[in-house]
Amino acid sequence: MRKYYLILAITLAMAAVALLSCTEDNQTAKTYPFDYCGTIQPDAQCWKETRDPASDNIALAKRIADKHLAHNPAELKWDWGETVLMLGMYELYRVSGESKYLDHIKGWMDHHIENGYEIGSSDSCAPASLAVELYRETGQQKYADVVEDALYYLSDVSLRTPEGGLNHMGTLDLVGVALWVDSLFMFGNVLTRWGELTDDTEALAEYEAQFGIFTDQLQQENGFYTHATDETIFEQEEDVFWGRGNGWVLAAGYDHMRVRYNRGESLPAMETALDRLAAAAMNWQDDESGLWWTVMNHPGETYLETSVAALFSIGMARAWRYGYQDDDVLPVIAKAMEGVRSRIEMEGDDAPVVTGISGPTNPSTLEIYGDVRIRDDITYGVGAVIMSLVETSGLPLETP
Repeated sequence: MRKYYLILAITLAMAAVALLSCTEDNQTAKTYPFDYCGTIQPDAQCWKETRDPASDNIALAKRIADKHLAHNPAELKWDWGETVLMLGMYELYRVSGESKYLDHIKGWMDHHIENGYEIGSSDSCAPASLAVELYRETGQQKYADVVEDALYYLSDVSLRTPEGGLNHMGTLDLVGVALWVDSLFMFGNVLTRWGELTDDTEALAEYEAQFGIFTDQLQQENGFYTHATDETIFEQEEDVFWGRGNGWVLAAGYDHMRVRYNRGESLPAMETALDRLAAAAMNWQDDESGLWWTVMNHPGETYLETSVAALFSIGMARAWRYGYQDDDVLPVIAKAMEGVRSRIEMEGDDAPVVTGISGPTNPSTLEIYGDVRIRDDITYGVGAVIMSLVETSGLPLETP
Protein backbone atom coordinates (compact mmCIF):
# COMPACT_ATOMS: atom_id res chain seq x y z
CA MET A 1 0.00 0.00 0.00
CA ARG A 2 2.84 2.32 0.92
CA LYS A 3 4.41 1.66 -2.49
CA TYR A 4 1.09 2.49 -4.19
CA TYR A 5 0.85 5.86 -2.44
CA LEU A 6 4.47 6.63 -3.34
CA ILE A 7 3.79 5.92 -7.03
CA LEU A 8 0.60 8.03 -6.89
CA ALA A 9 2.47 10.92 -5.27
CA ILE A 10 5.18 10.79 -7.92
CA THR A 11 2.57 10.68 -10.70
CA LEU A 12 0.69 13.68 -9.27
CA ALA A 13 3.92 15.60 -8.86
CA MET A 14 4.88 14.95 -12.49
CA ALA A 15 1.43 16.05 -13.64
CA ALA A 16 1.73 19.22 -11.59
CA VAL A 17 5.13 19.98 -13.16
CA ALA A 18 3.70 19.38 -16.63
CA LEU A 19 0.71 21.63 -15.91
CA LEU A 20 3.00 24.34 -14.55
CA SER A 21 5.23 24.08 -17.62
CA CYS A 22 2.20 24.34 -19.92
CA THR A 23 0.93 27.33 -17.97
CA GLU A 24 4.33 29.01 -18.18
CA ASP A 25 4.45 28.36 -21.94
CA ASN A 26 1.02 29.90 -22.34
CA GLN A 27 2.02 32.86 -20.23
CA THR A 28 5.15 33.32 -22.33
CA ALA A 29 3.07 33.26 -25.50
CA LYS A 30 0.78 35.91 -24.07
CA THR A 31 3.50 38.04 -22.47
CA TYR A 32 6.14 38.33 -25.15
CA PRO A 33 5.17 39.83 -28.50
CA PHE A 34 5.83 38.40 -31.93
CA ASP A 35 8.78 40.74 -32.45
CA TYR A 36 10.66 39.36 -29.45
CA CYS A 37 13.10 36.50 -30.00
CA GLY A 38 12.58 34.51 -26.81
CA THR A 39 11.99 36.80 -23.86
CA ILE A 40 14.11 39.79 -24.83
CA GLN A 41 13.48 42.88 -26.87
CA PRO A 42 14.51 42.52 -30.51
CA ASP A 43 18.10 43.37 -31.37
CA ALA A 44 19.12 44.01 -34.97
CA GLN A 45 19.28 40.32 -35.86
CA CYS A 46 15.95 39.54 -34.22
CA TRP A 47 14.35 42.47 -36.06
CA LYS A 48 15.53 40.96 -39.34
CA GLU A 49 14.38 37.46 -38.50
CA THR A 50 10.85 38.48 -37.59
CA ARG A 51 10.57 40.26 -40.95
CA ASP A 52 11.94 37.35 -43.01
CA PRO A 53 14.71 38.83 -45.19
CA ALA A 54 14.26 36.03 -47.76
CA SER A 55 10.54 36.73 -48.28
CA ASP A 56 8.90 37.77 -51.53
CA ASN A 57 7.85 41.00 -49.80
CA ILE A 58 11.43 42.02 -49.14
CA ALA A 59 12.49 41.06 -52.66
CA LEU A 60 9.74 43.28 -54.12
CA ALA A 61 10.58 46.14 -51.73
CA LYS A 62 14.21 45.98 -52.88
CA ARG A 63 13.22 46.13 -56.54
CA ILE A 64 11.09 49.21 -55.88
CA ALA A 65 13.81 50.90 -53.81
CA ASP A 66 16.57 50.07 -56.30
CA LYS A 67 14.63 51.77 -59.07
CA HIS A 68 14.45 54.94 -57.00
CA LEU A 69 18.11 54.75 -56.06
CA ALA A 70 18.90 54.78 -59.77
CA HIS A 71 16.60 57.69 -60.63
CA ASN A 72 16.49 59.94 -57.56
CA PRO A 73 19.63 61.92 -56.67
CA ALA A 74 20.67 62.68 -53.10
CA GLU A 75 19.60 66.27 -53.76
CA LEU A 76 15.92 65.42 -53.27
CA LYS A 77 14.28 68.28 -51.42
CA TRP A 78 13.97 68.59 -47.64
CA ASP A 79 10.31 67.77 -47.14
CA TRP A 80 7.80 65.28 -45.81
CA GLY A 81 7.30 63.29 -49.02
CA GLU A 82 11.00 62.62 -49.41
CA THR A 83 11.12 61.74 -45.71
CA VAL A 84 8.58 58.95 -46.16
CA LEU A 85 10.59 57.55 -49.08
CA MET A 86 13.76 57.59 -46.97
CA LEU A 87 11.96 55.98 -44.02
CA GLY A 88 10.98 53.16 -46.35
CA MET A 89 14.60 52.74 -47.40
CA TYR A 90 15.76 52.77 -43.80
CA GLU A 91 13.30 50.04 -42.77
CA LEU A 92 14.47 48.04 -45.80
CA TYR A 93 18.10 48.55 -44.79
CA ARG A 94 17.36 47.20 -41.31
CA VAL A 95 16.04 43.95 -42.77
CA SER A 96 18.22 43.51 -45.87
CA GLY A 97 21.46 44.77 -44.33
CA GLU A 98 22.36 46.33 -47.70
CA SER A 99 24.36 49.49 -47.05
CA LYS A 100 23.36 51.17 -50.33
CA TYR A 101 20.02 52.15 -48.78
CA LEU A 102 21.66 53.71 -45.73
CA ASP A 103 24.26 55.41 -47.94
CA HIS A 104 21.48 57.02 -49.99
CA ILE A 105 19.81 58.38 -46.86
CA LYS A 106 23.15 59.65 -45.60
CA GLY A 107 23.89 61.38 -48.91
CA TRP A 108 20.50 63.09 -48.80
CA MET A 109 20.93 64.27 -45.22
CA ASP A 110 24.54 65.37 -45.70
CA HIS A 111 23.54 67.38 -48.79
CA HIS A 112 21.07 69.40 -46.74
CA ILE A 113 23.37 69.76 -43.74
CA GLU A 114 26.03 71.20 -46.04
CA ASN A 115 23.69 73.43 -48.06
CA GLY A 116 21.26 74.46 -45.37
CA TYR A 117 17.75 73.46 -44.35
CA GLU A 118 14.82 75.10 -42.61
CA ILE A 119 12.44 73.66 -40.04
CA GLY A 120 9.32 75.78 -39.89
CA SER A 121 6.36 73.39 -40.10
CA SER A 122 5.37 69.83 -39.31
CA ASP A 123 6.25 68.88 -42.89
CA SER A 124 9.77 70.35 -42.76
CA CYS A 125 10.30 68.88 -39.29
CA ALA A 126 9.76 65.37 -40.67
CA PRO A 127 13.27 64.84 -42.17
CA ALA A 128 14.79 64.99 -38.68
CA SER A 129 13.43 61.48 -38.09
CA LEU A 130 16.13 60.25 -40.50
CA ALA A 131 18.73 62.26 -38.61
CA VAL A 132 17.76 60.20 -35.55
CA GLU A 133 18.47 56.99 -37.44
CA LEU A 134 21.75 58.26 -38.87
CA TYR A 135 22.85 59.24 -35.38
CA ARG A 136 21.91 55.72 -34.25
CA GLU A 137 23.96 54.19 -37.05
CA THR A 138 27.01 56.48 -37.01
CA GLY A 139 27.10 58.31 -33.69
CA GLN A 140 28.05 61.50 -35.55
CA GLN A 141 27.10 64.70 -33.74
CA LYS A 142 26.03 66.52 -36.90
CA TYR A 143 22.96 64.28 -37.07
CA ALA A 144 22.11 64.86 -33.41
CA ASP A 145 22.35 68.59 -34.12
CA VAL A 146 19.61 68.27 -36.75
CA VAL A 147 17.38 66.54 -34.22
CA GLU A 148 18.09 69.24 -31.66
CA ASP A 149 17.02 71.86 -34.22
CA ALA A 150 13.76 69.98 -34.71
CA LEU A 151 13.14 69.64 -30.97
CA TYR A 152 13.82 73.36 -30.49
CA TYR A 153 11.33 74.15 -33.25
CA LEU A 154 8.70 71.98 -31.60
CA SER A 155 9.23 73.32 -28.09
CA ASP A 156 9.97 77.00 -28.67
CA VAL A 157 9.15 78.10 -32.22
CA SER A 158 5.97 76.55 -33.61
CA LEU A 159 2.71 78.34 -33.02
CA ARG A 160 0.20 76.44 -30.90
CA THR A 161 -3.53 76.27 -30.55
CA PRO A 162 -5.11 77.40 -27.25
CA GLU A 163 -5.06 73.75 -26.12
CA GLY A 164 -1.31 73.52 -26.79
CA GLY A 165 -1.50 71.59 -30.05
CA LEU A 166 1.27 72.18 -32.58
CA ASN A 167 0.22 74.25 -35.58
CA HIS A 168 0.62 72.22 -38.77
CA MET A 169 2.03 75.23 -40.59
CA GLY A 170 4.38 75.88 -37.72
CA THR A 171 5.41 79.52 -37.65
CA LEU A 172 2.74 80.63 -40.14
CA ASP A 173 -0.89 81.50 -39.52
CA LEU A 174 -1.75 82.24 -43.14
CA VAL A 175 -4.23 79.34 -43.26
CA GLY A 176 -5.14 79.50 -39.58
CA VAL A 177 -3.39 78.16 -36.49
CA ALA A 178 -4.82 74.66 -36.72
CA LEU A 179 -4.17 71.01 -36.09
CA TRP A 180 -3.79 68.84 -39.20
CA VAL A 181 -3.98 65.11 -38.68
CA ASP A 182 -0.86 64.33 -40.76
CA SER A 183 1.28 66.20 -38.21
CA LEU A 184 1.04 63.23 -35.85
CA PHE A 185 3.23 61.31 -38.29
CA MET A 186 5.46 64.16 -39.46
CA PHE A 187 6.69 65.48 -36.13
CA GLY A 188 5.62 62.32 -34.31
CA ASN A 189 8.32 60.10 -35.76
CA VAL A 190 10.98 62.54 -34.60
CA LEU A 191 9.73 62.52 -31.01
CA THR A 192 9.14 58.77 -30.86
CA ARG A 193 12.42 57.70 -32.44
CA TRP A 194 14.55 60.18 -30.51
CA GLY A 195 12.80 59.32 -27.26
CA GLU A 196 13.41 55.63 -27.85
CA LEU A 197 17.06 56.02 -28.87
CA THR A 198 18.19 58.40 -26.12
CA ASP A 199 15.68 57.69 -23.36
CA ASP A 200 14.38 61.24 -23.75
CA THR A 201 11.26 61.04 -21.61
CA GLU A 202 10.33 64.64 -22.46
CA ALA A 203 10.17 63.80 -26.16
CA LEU A 204 7.99 60.77 -25.48
CA ALA A 205 5.76 62.75 -23.13
CA GLU A 206 5.35 65.50 -25.73
CA TYR A 207 4.11 63.01 -28.31
CA GLU A 208 1.70 61.53 -25.78
CA ALA A 209 0.40 65.01 -24.98
CA GLN A 210 0.05 65.99 -28.63
CA PHE A 211 -1.71 62.74 -29.49
CA GLY A 212 -4.20 63.44 -26.72
CA ILE A 213 -4.84 67.00 -27.90
CA PHE A 214 -5.26 65.93 -31.53
CA THR A 215 -7.56 63.08 -30.51
CA ASP A 216 -9.75 65.32 -28.37
CA GLN A 217 -10.08 67.78 -31.25
CA LEU A 218 -10.22 65.51 -34.29
CA GLN A 219 -11.42 61.98 -33.50
CA GLN A 220 -15.13 61.50 -34.10
CA GLU A 221 -17.66 59.06 -32.67
CA ASN A 222 -17.11 56.61 -35.54
CA GLY A 223 -13.40 56.36 -34.68
CA PHE A 224 -12.06 58.29 -37.67
CA TYR A 225 -10.10 61.54 -37.43
CA THR A 226 -11.18 64.71 -39.21
CA HIS A 227 -8.46 66.19 -41.42
CA ALA A 228 -8.08 69.45 -39.47
CA THR A 229 -9.61 71.63 -36.78
CA ASP A 230 -12.06 74.31 -37.82
CA GLU A 231 -9.51 77.09 -37.39
CA THR A 232 -8.09 76.32 -40.81
CA ILE A 233 -9.39 78.53 -43.60
CA PHE A 234 -9.97 75.53 -45.85
CA GLU A 235 -13.58 74.46 -46.25
CA GLN A 236 -14.25 71.13 -44.54
CA GLU A 237 -17.37 69.03 -44.99
CA GLU A 238 -18.90 67.06 -42.13
CA ASP A 239 -18.88 63.27 -42.25
CA VAL A 240 -15.95 63.25 -44.69
CA PHE A 241 -12.86 61.36 -43.53
CA TRP A 242 -9.62 61.42 -45.50
CA GLY A 243 -7.98 58.02 -45.79
CA ARG A 244 -4.28 58.82 -45.88
CA GLY A 245 -4.57 61.17 -42.91
CA ASN A 246 -6.05 58.40 -40.79
CA GLY A 247 -3.32 56.09 -42.08
CA TRP A 248 -0.67 58.49 -40.80
CA VAL A 249 -2.24 58.34 -37.34
CA LEU A 250 -2.46 54.54 -37.18
CA ALA A 251 1.10 53.98 -38.44
CA ALA A 252 2.74 56.54 -36.16
CA GLY A 253 0.51 55.83 -33.18
CA TYR A 254 1.16 52.11 -33.02
CA ASP A 255 4.89 52.65 -33.47
CA HIS A 256 4.80 54.89 -30.41
CA MET A 257 2.88 52.19 -28.54
CA ARG A 258 5.63 49.73 -29.51
CA VAL A 259 8.21 51.95 -27.84
CA ARG A 260 6.10 52.30 -24.71
CA TYR A 261 5.56 48.53 -24.55
CA ASN A 262 9.30 47.95 -24.67
CA ARG A 263 9.71 50.44 -21.83
CA GLY A 264 7.13 48.61 -19.70
CA GLU A 265 4.73 51.56 -19.96
CA SER A 266 1.05 51.70 -20.89
CA LEU A 267 -0.98 54.52 -22.42
CA PRO A 268 -4.63 53.50 -22.01
CA ALA A 269 -6.08 56.61 -23.66
CA MET A 270 -3.89 56.31 -26.75
CA GLU A 271 -4.52 52.57 -26.94
CA THR A 272 -8.28 53.17 -26.86
CA ALA A 273 -8.13 55.86 -29.55
CA LEU A 274 -6.03 53.68 -31.84
CA ASP A 275 -8.26 50.67 -31.27
CA ARG A 276 -11.28 52.74 -32.26
CA LEU A 277 -9.52 53.95 -35.40
CA ALA A 278 -8.38 50.44 -36.34
CA ALA A 279 -11.92 49.11 -35.88
CA ALA A 280 -13.33 51.87 -38.08
CA ALA A 281 -10.73 51.17 -40.78
CA MET A 282 -11.46 47.44 -40.74
CA ASN A 283 -15.17 48.17 -41.05
CA TRP A 284 -14.73 50.30 -44.19
CA GLN A 285 -12.19 48.20 -46.12
CA ASP A 286 -13.36 47.49 -49.66
CA ASP A 287 -14.19 43.77 -49.83
CA GLU A 288 -13.26 43.30 -53.46
CA SER A 289 -9.95 45.14 -53.72
CA GLY A 290 -8.72 45.18 -50.11
CA LEU A 291 -8.06 48.92 -50.50
CA TRP A 292 -9.77 51.94 -49.01
CA TRP A 293 -11.45 54.86 -50.75
CA THR A 294 -9.62 58.16 -50.46
CA VAL A 295 -12.70 59.33 -48.54
CA MET A 296 -13.18 56.15 -46.59
CA ASN A 297 -16.79 56.39 -45.50
CA HIS A 298 -18.13 57.28 -48.97
CA PRO A 299 -17.40 54.11 -50.97
CA GLY A 300 -17.75 54.49 -54.71
CA GLU A 301 -17.97 58.28 -54.56
CA THR A 302 -14.23 58.98 -54.95
CA TYR A 303 -11.50 56.43 -55.81
CA LEU A 304 -9.55 53.59 -54.21
CA GLU A 305 -6.11 54.79 -53.12
CA THR A 306 -2.82 52.95 -52.62
CA SER A 307 -1.06 54.78 -49.78
CA VAL A 308 -4.07 54.45 -47.46
CA ALA A 309 -3.85 50.65 -47.58
CA ALA A 310 -0.08 50.74 -47.16
CA LEU A 311 -0.27 52.93 -44.05
CA PHE A 312 -3.10 50.97 -42.47
CA SER A 313 -1.14 47.77 -43.10
CA ILE A 314 1.92 49.23 -41.37
CA GLY A 315 -0.09 50.29 -38.32
CA MET A 316 -2.13 47.10 -38.06
CA ALA A 317 0.93 44.88 -38.52
CA ARG A 318 2.83 46.65 -35.78
CA ALA A 319 -0.24 46.52 -33.54
CA TRP A 320 -0.47 42.76 -34.03
CA ARG A 321 3.25 42.25 -33.50
CA TYR A 322 2.95 43.84 -30.02
CA GLY A 323 -0.40 42.44 -28.98
CA TYR A 324 -2.53 45.55 -29.42
CA GLN A 325 -4.64 43.78 -32.06
CA ASP A 326 -5.62 40.12 -32.05
CA ASP A 327 -5.61 37.62 -34.91
CA ASP A 328 -8.80 39.09 -36.39
CA VAL A 329 -6.63 41.81 -37.95
CA LEU A 330 -4.48 39.38 -39.95
CA PRO A 331 -7.00 38.73 -42.77
CA VAL A 332 -7.50 42.50 -43.04
CA ILE A 333 -3.75 43.02 -43.44
CA ALA A 334 -3.50 40.17 -45.95
CA LYS A 335 -6.32 41.58 -48.06
CA ALA A 336 -4.87 45.11 -47.87
CA MET A 337 -1.46 43.92 -49.02
CA GLU A 338 -3.04 42.06 -51.92
CA GLY A 339 -4.57 45.40 -52.86
CA VAL A 340 -1.21 47.18 -52.52
CA ARG A 341 0.55 44.60 -54.68
CA SER A 342 -2.18 44.91 -57.32
CA ARG A 343 -1.16 48.57 -57.66
CA ILE A 344 2.48 47.72 -58.44
CA GLU A 345 2.84 47.45 -62.20
CA MET A 346 5.88 46.35 -64.15
CA GLU A 347 7.16 48.50 -67.00
CA GLY A 348 10.21 48.56 -69.24
CA ASP A 349 12.98 46.38 -67.85
CA ASP A 350 10.58 44.80 -65.40
CA ALA A 351 10.82 47.94 -63.27
CA PRO A 352 8.05 48.29 -60.66
CA VAL A 353 5.80 51.35 -60.77
CA VAL A 354 3.67 52.18 -57.73
CA THR A 355 0.35 53.44 -59.09
CA GLY A 356 -2.83 54.91 -57.65
CA ILE A 357 -1.32 57.47 -55.26
CA SER A 358 -3.32 60.61 -54.60
CA GLY A 359 -1.49 63.92 -54.72
CA PRO A 360 -0.86 66.27 -51.77
CA THR A 361 -4.19 66.99 -50.11
CA ASN A 362 -5.60 69.89 -48.10
CA PRO A 363 -8.61 69.73 -45.76
CA SER A 364 -11.57 69.82 -48.08
CA THR A 365 -14.97 68.64 -49.24
CA LEU A 366 -15.98 65.27 -50.63
CA GLU A 367 -15.97 66.64 -54.16
CA ILE A 368 -12.54 68.24 -53.89
CA TYR A 369 -10.99 65.17 -52.27
CA GLY A 370 -12.25 63.19 -55.23
CA ASP A 371 -10.72 65.69 -57.65
CA VAL A 372 -7.19 65.31 -56.25
CA ARG A 373 -5.10 63.92 -59.08
CA ILE A 374 -3.91 60.29 -58.92
CA ARG A 375 -0.28 59.82 -59.90
CA ASP A 376 2.40 57.14 -60.09
CA ASP A 377 5.60 56.84 -58.06
CA ILE A 378 5.04 59.83 -55.77
CA THR A 379 7.76 59.74 -53.11
CA TYR A 380 5.52 59.33 -50.07
CA GLY A 381 3.40 56.67 -51.74
CA VAL A 382 6.48 54.69 -52.72
CA GLY A 383 7.92 55.01 -49.21
CA ALA A 384 4.66 53.90 -47.60
CA VAL A 385 4.48 50.87 -49.90
CA ILE A 386 8.09 49.87 -49.13
CA MET A 387 7.42 50.19 -45.39
CA SER A 388 4.25 48.10 -45.69
CA LEU A 389 6.07 45.35 -47.55
CA VAL A 390 8.75 45.29 -44.87
CA GLU A 391 6.44 45.50 -41.85
CA THR A 392 4.04 42.81 -43.05
CA SER A 393 6.77 40.38 -44.11
CA GLY A 394 7.21 37.48 -41.73
CA LEU A 395 3.63 37.67 -40.45
CA PRO A 396 1.43 34.55 -40.55
CA LEU A 397 -0.72 35.88 -43.37
CA GLU A 398 -2.79 33.75 -45.69
CA THR A 399 -3.86 35.00 -49.09
CA PRO A 400 -7.53 35.99 -48.75
